[in-house]
Amino acid sequence: MKITQLDPFILHVPVTRGGIADSTHSVTHWGMPGVVIRTDVGLSGFGYCGTHAHLPSDKLITSAMTDLFGPLLIGQDPRKVRHLYRAMDREPVNIWIGRAGVTQMALSAIDIALWDLKAKAADQPLWQLLGGDPEKRIVGYNTDGGWLNWPTDQLVDDCKRMIEVEGFHAVKMKLGKPQPMEDLRRVEAVRRAIGDDARLMVDANGKWHLADAMQYGRRLRDYDVTWFEEPLWHDDVTNHATLAKAIDTPIALGELLYNVDQFRPFIEAGAVHYVQPDVMRLGGITAWLQVAELADAHRLPLVPHHGDMMQAQIHLCIAHRSCWMLEYIPWTLDCFEEPARVVDGAYTTPTQPGAGTTLRDDALARFNVLT
Repeated sequence: MKITQLDPFILHVPVTRGGIADSTHSVTHWGMPGVVIRTDVGLSGFGYCGTHAHLPSDKLITSAMTDLFGPLLIGQDPRKVRHLYRAMDREPVNIWIGRAGVTQMALSAIDIALWDLKAKAADQPLWQLLGGDPEKRIVGYNTDGGWLNWPTDQLVDDCKRMIEVEGFHAVKMKLGKPQPMEDLRRVEAVRRAIGDDARLMVDANGKWHLADAMQYGRRLRDYDVTWFEEPLWHDDVTNHATLAKAIDTPIALGELLYNVDQFRPFIEAGAVHYVQPDVMRLGGITAWLQVAELADAHRLPLVPHHGDMMQAQIHLCIAHRSCWMLEYIPWTLDCFEEPARVVDGAYTTPTQPGAGTTLRDDALARFNVLT
């Protein structure tokens, strides 16, 4: 089997109720710059990354896929995934201008497409190819009712509905109001609404300073918060370590770290308790597995960020022993042949061969904005 062609795409898919916000972003669409890798035997692999649907930067990512990495792939056997990953990762141009951001996200999409092809060629779901247990229970935690732009009554109603009606056992809400006391009042209201048995996580998206995080973060223990996600600036190892020692609520982070080398100092400094790699950003499945092994070696749980909208990462969670929970946001489910599903609070096990990333033809027709 040989790679014959790379076809890029960019999907812009509408989000919940026309727009959501956290402490640093307002989003109306979820961007999916990606690629279809075609072969001489008729199999195709699908890979993509996740963005805030900014077309100029999305085009930079797809250009890197086809122009930077594409020439390294044509004529190669896509089943040699790790060999091809190393060739792309060590490509001199990528070393000079890459290792994060645009080129790393392009590499992520390609690597996912290659693993999709490898699993399809084996006629197995990716979790099975990686040795996973189909009976493993992966808890879904729902973030799509906890947005910062929701007024408190809507925030409370949505989180309560997710627990009582939709069957989730865990929800996450955003922090980042101008006054931290308002955040704490919203946390208190949600905890009261969902009861003591449900898990509650909070996420500041890097907004807070260390002083506020230490002063107000200590109060999170009063509401039995499972973790405080990205309380500080994403690259700040020292202050995250200081905060981790000062408060009782565990720290979660990792969605904006772009390779295994960026995870290592956080882990070694004791600055993170829940490791959150995003397969869309850190180099794809090959690099995700490196981070998973690093976390497992330090006895830390892995709880991936939702960038792929759960499709590939549910396979990885089933396959890797350090995972037991995965974020859930449903914006793109209608785009896939086998969309991720949560029943009674847990993900169902995918059955189709591949990485779960195969797009429906009508999704490409409806949402592709690449011209």
